[in-house]
Amino acid sequence: MATRRMTVSQAIVEFLAHQYTVDGDVRVRTIVGTFGIFGHGNVAGIGQALKQFADESPELMPYHQARNEQAMVHESIAHSRMTRRRSTFACAASVGPGATNMLTGAAVATTNRLPVLLLPSDTFANRATDPVLQQLELPHDASMSVNDAFKPLSRFFDRVHRPEQLFSALLGAMRVLTDPIETGAVTIALPEDVQAELIDVPEEFLADREWHIRRPRPDAGVIAEVAAAIKKAKRPMIVAGGGVIYSDAHEALQQLVEATGIPVGMSQAGVGSLAWDHPQNLGAVGATGTTAANRAAAEADLIIGIGTRYSDFTTSSRTAFQNSDVKFININIASFDAFKHGSAIPVVADAREALAELVAAIAGHEVDAQYAAFVASEKAMWDAAVDASFVDQKLVLPGQAEIIGAVQQASDPRDVVICAAGSLPGDLHKLWRVRDQLGYHVEYAFSCMGYEIAAGIGVARADKTRDAIVMVGDGSYLMMHTEMVSAVAEGIKFIIVLIQNHGYASIGHLSEDVGSQRYGTLYRYQDKSGNNFEKGEILPIDLATNAESLGMNVIRIEQTPNSIADLSAAVATAKAFNGPTLIHINSDPLIYAPDGEGWWDVPVAATSTLGSTQKARAAYEEALKKQKPLLGRGAVERNN
Repeated sequence: MATRRMTVSQAIVEFLAHQYTVDGDVRVRTIVGTFGIFGHGNVAGIGQALKQFADESPELMPYHQARNEQAMVHESIAHSRMTRRRSTFACAASVGPGATNMLTGAAVATTNRLPVLLLPSDTFANRATDPVLQQLELPHDASMSVNDAFKPLSRFFDRVHRPEQLFSALLGAMRVLTDPIETGAVTIALPEDVQAELIDVPEEFLADREWHIRRPRPDAGVIAEVAAAIKKAKRPMIVAGGGVIYSDAHEALQQLVEATGIPVGMSQAGVGSLAWDHPQNLGAVGATGTTAANRAAAEADLIIGIGTRYSDFTTSSRTAFQNSDVKFININIASFDAFKHGSAIPVVADAREALAELVAAIAGHEVDAQYAAFVASEKAMWDAAVDASFVDQKLVLPGQAEIIGAVQQASDPRDVVICAAGSLPGDLHKLWRVRDQLGYHVEYAFSCMGYEIAAGIGVARADKTRDAIVMVGDGSYLMMHTEMVSAVAEGIKFIIVLIQNHGYASIGHLSEDVGSQRYGTLYRYQDKSGNNFEKGEILPIDLATNAESLGMNVIRIEQTPNSIADLSAAVATAKAFNGPTLIHINSDPLIYAPDGEGWWDVPVAATSTLGSTQKARAAYEEALKKQKPLLGRGAVERNN
């Protein structure tokens, strides 16, 4: 067998350049490029290999800079979601802090079940110069390095101590990256000496290789049981999760609900499963849900979960489903999720394949007229509430709902709204009127502050035919805004709407709910005598000028009664600009969006001298009475 002599890093880069994901008739590169921040550990390894290939064959492996290792992982995750998990990036980091900066990104990827390849450098395998700069030394375990912290955060972990281990490590990594059940963060730790060592690589290993995404069909007979359970139900409801998006099951879902009239509530990851104005779309369900979806969920006697992991926000901390006889059918490609919450009929299958069979099995069945009227009435009432919240009140400091409405009005149907943490995800979940399958990109499995701007760039890279619109508060902006420099450097067009409310609006509201009076959530000068930041003047922070200093095109919305109209105009201007733009607007964090009647379990101190906490505790104990230790009860009747 013919071989080529090269370094381990050169073999990694060339191998990754020849891997392809196949999903039906779609064939794309699995690793579309590599991010790298180089330091001791990878500058002579992965860095040298990328430089060599850039000179010899620039198209082989596109290289992108980043300003923070966590951010480059976020960009990769966002790209993965936009491509329905078919492609992602490799992220190379140096020894020590460069590597550990990627830990948060690894947690985001694995929690969201989105593939990303992490290549953290490790200290010398030969230990000839131990301890090296940035090495963690543990007297009780000389084999451990900081990269062992990736193990609980990764769906696949390997460390290449010897060049010969590279073949099995890379093949194992690719298996997990392209497996819809196992996927998440994939980590291969690379000791810095091994990266630069020689290896004889078989030509076959470097040839094009295809990885087919599995779309398993349901077990024989299970769809007939699902159809029978739906036909017996009086108030069935679907909870659509991210699996609908990733399996491209929108058409099958639409066929099912149009034929039967079954309403749909959506998790954060499932928004886009149906267009907002579809008659069966009741919108967000759960803690940040709509009144329409939450009222339907409260009375439903059958919940059909499709591709959802049933987070506490989706279940309203197990208070959303109040019918004493409610049963659950969970359709999920992962058995881990299909069996959750006492599922009466777990269906371990791809969402699209399962729905296609269910459409045929349930042909001719419709919900009764009374239930259909209830669904239509609740949807109409919620749509009217959203309309009212979008009305321009001509306030100098508008509320977040008005701001969302203005951005919505100025956006195009295929634009993508991006968000992750704070109060914005909850308001977007309830209010954003998604018009495209991939038009809603909110990371809420890990709700990672700092994800937004990097993710916006990842979305923009994934699909240049859409405008990526990042909505971010000042708290999350300050966590990780430097990736704007990457957008400026590459001329990437995307839009940031920065909402400044001088604090942590979401935690501030939550703090009030639990009786802590917004302690530590305001951006103010410190009151040293009172040990707080509540009484001082607002800090003189100019985030618009900060963005300008990083090369961004900036539009400032002045504090006037015309701020909402000016915001809509600014979004239109930004969409016409061929580059990255930041729009800065101030808001009033105390003006809230319409309440969707959801609840989230955040414990309140059992005893306190604060009257506000005592009151919050009483309300908390009352809310707990609706919480169920087990959502589903019993099994459905089986067909003989």
